[in-house]
Amino acid sequence: MQPDWYPAWRDEAIEQLKAKNARANKEFRLGDCSRYDYDLTAGTLLFSQDQVAKVVTEIQIVGSTSTEAGNWLWAWANSSLPSELLSDAKLVRSFGEQNGIDELAQSYVTDADNALEVVGWELSAVMARICDGLGIYRCPNREDGGGFYLMLKSINWAS
Repeated sequence: MQPDWYPAWRDEAIEQLKAKNARANKEFRLGDCSRYDYDLTAGTLLFSQDQVAKVVTEIQIVGSTSTEAGNWLWAWANSSLPSELLSDAKLVRSFGEQNGIDELAQSYVTDADNALEVVGWELSAVMARICDGLGIYRCPNREDGGGFYLMLKSINWAS
């Protein structure tokens, strides 16, 4: 279930995310970095080049896709993740509950077309819009071909 206004609102969120990611890539040259490392204890995502830290971001966890399970799992529904990095995902859940948007309020989202990466980006865009994220980074999940989606809360040059 979802309200009539939601599909267009979500499409706007996707366009906003494209602009935010393009701005972050242009301003901080993230595409030039050959490596990323996230630290869920510190709540950071670090981009580096030639073993030198270039950009550091504060993050919140959005969720993950699993090609093996065939679904998206919201971060707030994953008990193995640190609660300090789930506050924004919980805001999205509340937004979904208040507005009758099942894909935001239910733990799992499946896609009959198995376009899980698209689902991941769409739902991440919604979170970035609701929570004023500066962008989204998708970390490839090597084990099952899925992805781990992180929302950028701040972006700074590494010192």
